[in-house]
Amino acid sequence: MFSHKARWLIPLTFIAGSQAHAELQAPDISLTVDAYHKSDNTALGGRVEDLGLSHTELALRQQFGSLAMGKLTAVAESNKEETDFSIEEAYLQTLALPAGLTLRGGRFLSDIGYLNGQHPHADSFTERPLMYRAFLGGHYYDDGVGLSVVMPTDLYWRVSAEAFDGEELGEFESDSTIGTWALSTTLGGDISDSQSWQAGVSYLRNRMLGHAEEEHDDHDHHDHHDEHEDDHHGHSHGAEYAGEHLYMADLVWKWAPRGNNRDQQLTLSAEYMRVTDLNEYASSDDYHEGWYGSAVYRFAPEWSLGVRQGRVKLKLGHGDHFHDGELEETTAMLAWNPTHTQTLRLQYTHQDAVQDWDDTFAGADNAVTLQYIISFGAHDAHSF
Repeated sequence: MFSHKARWLIPLTFIAGSQAHAELQAPDISLTVDAYHKSDNTALGGRVEDLGLSHTELALRQQFGSLAMGKLTAVAESNKEETDFSIEEAYLQTLALPAGLTLRGGRFLSDIGYLNGQHPHADSFTERPLMYRAFLGGHYYDDGVGLSVVMPTDLYWRVSAEAFDGEELGEFESDSTIGTWALSTTLGGDISDSQSWQAGVSYLRNRMLGHAEEEHDDHDHHDHHDEHEDDHHGHSHGAEYAGEHLYMADLVWKWAPRGNNRDQQLTLSAEYMRVTDLNEYASSDDYHEGWYGSAVYRFAPEWSLGVRQGRVKLKLGHGDHFHDGELEETTAMLAWNPTHTQTLRLQYTHQDAVQDWDDTFAGADNAVTLQYIISFGAHDAHSF
């Protein structure tokens, strides 16, 4: 029997065996370095203050004829508190199934939401929105299988179903083969030569939560609070605030003169999340929710600026009841891209603990972040 730690190796073993007959080309190798300096810590994780490396990726991509491709992505993060290494992607994906079908197996980023499926270095801001950090640990990847289909319609319409073991969503203990599963659908199209749009809805079922509740029953409130306080100032891999059901909706609109987005482009995007069935004591009125809206304007080929407003409303568990918590974050950034593979970004973040309980958001602060990203080698095209 394979151990859990070895599961992400299965697709690579399958590649070596079942695709040995395919004509192999040299693999595409890329390195993306994300270096930064942050003036202060902020609430709900994100980057740690001072100098650091955040989500620095070494990726290998291999195509096996016209049938399949495989990808391996190793990630390193380092700051004054810790250095962390992880395997974020290790999967095999089909390229030639009929009827617009694509099958993927191994470790990969879930298709839920708008931002989750893209790597953080492709983002327009130095950190993911509050709700991503609170409910998905920044971005959710896991070991599993996924099947998607692009429908034969005039509009772009993609439907995806995924099943994961759930180990990467949080520190849950479960013997379930399928710990989480997800459904998502995305629609998109052109309004004119200069405008395009995309909208999606997603659902993530967390079957691991019941086991976590049993563990939390053995801890008092102070232990729970101390754990969250540590997470708020450091790096977190999983959801800090979880429930059995996560619902998501996203909407994106882009404008570029005559479709030429190299010289000028305006992107408006917004997402919403709601997390329900928090624990055995939660009623229908007890749920987490969050949203953000952002505007990013490329006003010259090498320059862009953006603003983002976001908020999370949380139900903070205390025994058999809940206290309200609410955190707001406002972000402004200016980015310079001297080349296609480099980004220098200056960002200001302001946080406001609108409603707090027992210093849950004691880390809320203002921060200035200077970020430098540089990529070497071939890399995947960015999504819409």
